[in-house]
Amino acid sequence: MAYILCIETATQVCSVALALNGNCLAKYNHPEANAHAAELHLMVEKILQETRITLSDLAAIAISKGPGSYTGLRVGVSTAKGYAYALGIPIIAINTLSSLTSMAINSLAEPNDKAIYIPMIDARRMEVYTAIFNAELHILKETCALVVENNSFEEIAKHPKAYFFGNGANKCTTVLNQANLQFIPGIHCCASGLCQLSYEAYKNKTFENLAYFEPYYLKDFIGTKAKNKFFS
Repeated sequence: MAYILCIETATQVCSVALALNGNCLAKYNHPEANAHAAELHLMVEKILQETRITLSDLAAIAISKGPGSYTGLRVGVSTAKGYAYALGIPIIAINTLSSLTSMAINSLAEPNDKAIYIPMIDARRMEVYTAIFNAELHILKETCALVVENNSFEEIAKHPKAYFFGNGANKCTTVLNQANLQFIPGIHCCASGLCQLSYEAYKNKTFENLAYFEPYYLKDFIGTKAKNKFFS
């Protein structure tokens, strides 16, 4: 029996969830944007009180490691490392785009095994952090920073269905019009998306080195040049 505390701070949403063997028991999403530093510890206390679970009951801490907001990731990872160190339990890091894709696949009544799944996290202007996954959550195209333009996803036409989702996907609605493209609304970063993935990692003992683990920022805080074609 493994209780795992899940923390998601990669975007403006501050979210925590408590899972038992991969099943979400409770979750909290703070309604105010960028409330991570002020609210995260309070949210953890609240969810433990509600479920009547103590910190000593936890088997691991799971964190959404990025890509995403530089400040949000720093707050989330430092909090997760603090709990893990104090409790003497492992820390599990889940790629934020993997978590988003898992939620998107689970939201579909009839997932398409032949489809590709393209999560998008809002960066700035027309830029997103994105990757491409298949229905088994295997990465087909590695994570990158992408400036969305008309020709950014030319090669998706070879796939029967391409699903776009996440808080950056709305940037594509005015520039992409391929017939096989479908947007999945309502898929945003949430700690509940970490529950099943973190339990699989826990069973496989896929843990981070507590001393050296850092968030996956993807880009430097000052910023680097992004691509404008995903398949280039």
